[in-house]
Amino acid sequence: MNNATAAALALLIVALLAADAVLNDAGALTFLGRRMIQLTEYMAFWR
Repeated sequence: MNNATAAALALLIVALLAADAVLNDAGALTFLGRRMIQLTEYMAFWR
């Protein structure tokens, strides 16, 4: 992956997060955060 592709991908991710915050009250980001916490707890159980 070259620098231009990485920069475009980073801008796309930031734009999607900003759109979620503005249009959806950060609902998708909150959902993903909660699922990540659940995954972390699940993985700690199997440790």
